Amino acid sequence: MTLEEVLDVMCAADARGEEVVRLHTGDPCLYGAIQEQMDALDARGVDYEVVPGVSSFCGAAAALRQEYTLPGISQSVVITRLSGRTPMPAGEGMRTMAESGSTMVIFLSSGMLAELSAELLGAGRSSDEPAALVYKATWPEERVVRCTVGTLADAGAREGIDRTALVVVGRVLGARGGLAHDGAQAESYERSKLYDPSFATGYRKASS
Repeated sequence: MTLEEVLDVMCAADARGEEVVRLHTGDPCLYGAIQEQMDALDARGVDYEVVPGVSSFCGAAAALRQEYTLPGISQSVVITRLSGRTPMPAGEGMRTMAESGSTMVIFLSSGMLAELSAELLGAGRSSDEPAALVYKATWPEERVVRCTVGTLADAGAREGIDRTALVVVGRVLGARGGLAHDGAQAESYERSKLYDPSFATGYRKASS
């Protein structure tokens, strides 16, 4: 359905006093084209409520059993996408977004993995930096494929993943106290202050 068709159905039902649920797949607040729908409903004087669900980038973290922010490794998360039929605004190209070294969750790019890998490498990310493809996060058919920035395209081709998948990139994926997923020695991260007994909070005194 086009935007106009969706609006006609919702507004007609609203005029009849019916309760309407406009159910989005994915996360409406990220690449969901929800703003244009809300603006059109506002213009027509139709009241509505937005009910959020669990975003796929949060579902992907759960599937990976991974925290995106680890002390001493990364304290920021970049959510972005490759430029495609919808271009990126100036200053938001993949290389610019990748240069910070932060953890990245990349939407709408699993069909362009070779290009994505090239852009990440061009931004200075290492070919050995851990990466993962999370296919249909939170769905029954969810799959996790771990790889590296340099092997993204090979992993996608091998697993037949070219859509409906998030790409997660970052050193946090390899940071563990023991061994990384491929048996290599993992990068260590700093202990969080949140539960450190030597760190005082408003609810706990520090102990030596």
